[in-house]
Amino acid sequence: MRSRILAAFFILASSLLIAQQALNNDAIIKLARAGLSDELILTTINASPGSYDTSANGLITLKSAGVSDKVIAALVVKAAGGTPASGSAEASGSMQGVPPGVDSVGVYYLDSEHNQWQEVTAEVVNFKTGGAVKHIATVGIIKEDMNGLINGNRARLILHMPASFIFYVPEGRSPGEYQLLRLRINNDSREFRSSTGGVVHESGGAMRDTVDYTSKKIAPRIYQITLGSEVGRGEYGFLPPLDAASGNSMASSGKIYSFALVP
Repeated sequence: MRSRILAAFFILASSLLIAQQALNNDAIIKLARAGLSDELILTTINASPGSYDTSANGLITLKSAGVSDKVIAALVVKAAGGTPASGSAEASGSMQGVPPGVDSVGVYYLDSEHNQWQEVTAEVVNFKTGGAVKHIATVGIIKEDMNGLINGNRARLILHMPASFIFYVPEGRSPGEYQLLRLRINNDSREFRSSTGGVVHESGGAMRDTVDYTSKKIAPRIYQITLGSEVGRGEYGFLPPLDAASGNSMASSGKIYSFALVP
């Protein structure tokens, strides 16, 4: 036990010493190989001056040495800007109003037990557009249904209501393009029916499994969503816009950020 404490102290002291010096690629590799978390390395990068080799060979060397993509991205941003990457949540998660841990495009949930934001793991969804169609109002507009299927009848992530999420959306996207879907449980899968286009709700139709939600902007491209008892318990998933816009009348696959809500 004492040896472990001494080892941890040595690692921490080493990282603090490096933080006081100008960092370079070799220093980052040392931190990664010492077992420091991405979050601690990112904090060190943003708190210290540095000179980094972000050429193709430099990035390949970092990757081969076990440095994570998040850390490499932070180095690229830092080298390009010449100043701490405080303006980039993707590099450090330190943008004003953005919680630590939200540092790249994706969907995050609040782990209430540890009071930390964690990424929602995406699952593969297989879907097919075409088949059933629905007329909208009386103007003759037709949209196609999208039927999605996810392996397994339960999500690995189980959250208690109210559950808080954060979307870090790609450039040019909005949170409203992410569809919240109620998943229907089969023996060995979950399924949903939604729409390839922006259609109105129709019971039993293209929007049968779509659930409304509201979002609050907390930073550029970053939005917070809370799902409470109004949505009810069950299996759900956030479907990203690129997956919702897949090809017509042909089988395809994408990803969905799935989870279960319980009281």
